Amino acid sequence: MHHRHLLPNEIDLLLDEETGFGVQPLKEHVRTCPSCRSELQEAQAVAAALSALPPLAPRIGLADRVMAQVPVFVPWHVAARDSVIRWVPTGPVARAAAALVIAVVGTVVTGLTLWIATQGDMVAALTGVAGEGVRGTVSGALGELVVTMLGPQVFQAVQTVGPIGFALAIGGFLLSSLATVFGLRRLASPRARS
Repeated sequence: MHHRHLLPNEIDLLLDEETGFGVQPLKEHVRTCPSCRSELQEAQAVAAALSALPPLAPRIGLADRVMAQVPVFVPWHVAARDSVIRWVPTGPVARAAAALVIAVVGTVVTGLTLWIATQGDMVAALTGVAGEGVRGTVSGALGELVVTMLGPQVFQAVQTVGPIGFALAIGGFLLSSLATVFGLRRLASPRARS
């Protein structure tokens, strides 16, 4: 141990008055090395000064103020549980009443679901009637729109050829319009003239 000075952690071992396998050679080195002895004495003086200081207690609420500034990640399941817990009554009578209300509502909803499931034909008939009404309203509105925008002759043509025929006629019109536009541009371009 005489070939080097003590490391800070070795001085800490002596300062803490540790006892163990490697401490005895450190003590012998301090007895023979004035530099390490001086460093140990300085560390002992600092430790004594620190132990003489009065204990400091933080102000009340310090932890709350610090934690208010720390972003804390809360998993979704914890947030959901906490929000449910806020709605759960604390008293035993209130909890029993809440459980009774939940049981009644659950029973009613389950009963209605089962009743609707067993009345499938009636539900299908009602939705069919509602679907026919919606379809009639939409087709009437579209018919009025076609008459307003394109005239009664086009509306009669749509009724005659059907919606698919009308869509094909509109598609043909758009294709011929695009072909005309591109043809005119081709003729008007400077390369076509030369």
